[in-house]
Amino acid sequence: MKAIEMKNFGTSENLQLAELPLPAISATDVIVKLHAAGVNPSDVYTSTGTYAIKPQLPYTPGLDGAGIVEAVGEAVTNVQVGDRVFVASLPGATTGTFAEAVVCDANYVMQLPEHISFLQGAALGIPALTAFRAVVQKADVQANQTVLIHGASGAVGLQAVQMAKSFGATVIGTASRGEGKALVKDAGADYAFDHITEGNLEQILEVTEGAGPDVIIEFLANVNLAIDLQMVAKYGKIVIVGNRGDIEINPRLIMQKECDITGMVLFNATGDQHRELMTSVAAMLEENKLTPFVGHSYPLAQAGEAFEAVMAGRHNGKVVLQIL
Repeated sequence: MKAIEMKNFGTSENLQLAELPLPAISATDVIVKLHAAGVNPSDVYTSTGTYAIKPQLPYTPGLDGAGIVEAVGEAVTNVQVGDRVFVASLPGATTGTFAEAVVCDANYVMQLPEHISFLQGAALGIPALTAFRAVVQKADVQANQTVLIHGASGAVGLQAVQMAKSFGATVIGTASRGEGKALVKDAGADYAFDHITEGNLEQILEVTEGAGPDVIIEFLANVNLAIDLQMVAKYGKIVIVGNRGDIEINPRLIMQKECDITGMVLFNATGDQHRELMTSVAAMLEENKLTPFVGHSYPLAQAGEAFEAVMAGRHNGKVVLQIL
């Protein structure tokens, strides 16, 4: 099969297209013939060799994808040959989705409804599971709450908007560009603003009648956490999903609001929690409560360019590799 192979850690130039054998499967594995693969920031970080996750070289990147089941181990019962599926695996549990086919444990594969394309299916995985863990498992969003998705035009943010709306919350999303704000509205947000700073904080206070949002899902804490603490509602909750540096905050704001700050990393989920995330996302797809947004697709051979696009934030929504 054709696959991206990394023989050395480093820059995007190290992602080379190669002909690789497909490993044999165990009793609990499946082979999925991939039509598309998702590209995540964590894939880029892993490729540098400096991330918490460090695979053994050479390796094929990619945890997310979508395609058709081509073979199943004798102990597999949740999918069968010919099923349309999405793949949402964990590090070390897959041969890598930047390839024409992938071998992975059947627990990381779920049926993909006919109304969801393979490109959209590849946009699930890490973004969808991260969004559900943040909105439901960590924030426990309720129908009577106001939720701010602070950075809502990315792959995780757009799915978090849809999930929060599906629970009946009032949703505010922020983005840095007009196109991004339009996507946030298309995803179902009640309001779409520029990223909130002290200069436009009054927008949040106005639409929340001075109370501030009950829940904030934060994707860039090193920039936004201080302002989040100013605007979060009393007894509110801030869930930190992303961070790229240090920040100085005043803990007195936490005391005054009696708010909770919690962080999350998807890869900390236990096996049972990961399975719950998979089944919950699959149910939302079936019920038409979730539609992944694909920002741009690249051919498999241009995986390096896709990496660069992800880190530069060139596209709103999800960046994917089109394989078939």
